[in-house]
Amino acid sequence: MTRTKILEREFGGLSVAITGGSDGPGSSEGGPLVVLLHGFGASGRDLVPLAQFLPVPAGTRFAFPAAPLSLGGGFDIGMGDFGLMDSRAWWMIDLERMQRRLLGAGSGDYSALTQDIPEGLAAARQQLGKALDEMEQALSVPPGKLVLGGFSQGAMLAMDLALRTERPLAGLLLMSGALICEKEWLPKMPARRGLPVMQSHGRQDPLLPFVVAEQLRDHLRTAGLAIEFCPFSGGHEIPPPVLKAASSLINKALG
Repeated sequence: MTRTKILEREFGGLSVAITGGSDGPGSSEGGPLVVLLHGFGASGRDLVPLAQFLPVPAGTRFAFPAAPLSLGGGFDIGMGDFGLMDSRAWWMIDLERMQRRLLGAGSGDYSALTQDIPEGLAAARQQLGKALDEMEQALSVPPGKLVLGGFSQGAMLAMDLALRTERPLAGLLLMSGALICEKEWLPKMPARRGLPVMQSHGRQDPLLPFVVAEQLRDHLRTAGLAIEFCPFSGGHEIPPPVLKAASSLINKALG
């Protein structure tokens, strides 16, 4: 199935790019839905090309919400210029403060990162939840046929929403995210026991250390989530092995 037509709609106050579906991206004939959240500093359409590279069950739609906070054009997080389109964020990050924390973790103690509860996370989660409610209703998504995921900051928001709500999910995609809110997340993880999760991370990630991803993996596994860990040699990115693993989870969860 070719997924080339993209429709822009608004859900929960967020601009959402929709593609896929056997009856057109914006129709309400039903079918599974995959929602992917972009990372900090990227544009709302940053992940839209993934819809072309992820083989999924027939009738599956993709939705790509744009984060509510605009950083303006030309924003640079040290991984190249994202200025071709409006750079956005789910919550603000003090990049200099984060880098100081990472540099100060030479002993391998990343607790300053893993214990952090970002200001603005709760508001982002609330708005995303409202957007998902409206999307599921408008697109007639069958109960339990939603896969939620994201990249970097988007992955952390997807994880946070999954743990703090009872929303039925078919699967979770965590690409290059990290463990945050540790004291609050850990007690909530067993409630998602059995949830299929694909987590990926680059061993040379310069922004979010690989060891912190391993900590998140271990906590999820201990809590009983059905996690597939996809490590790769690389940085803060989504290489072909991750696309393959993500497609596998989507097909198992929605097929």
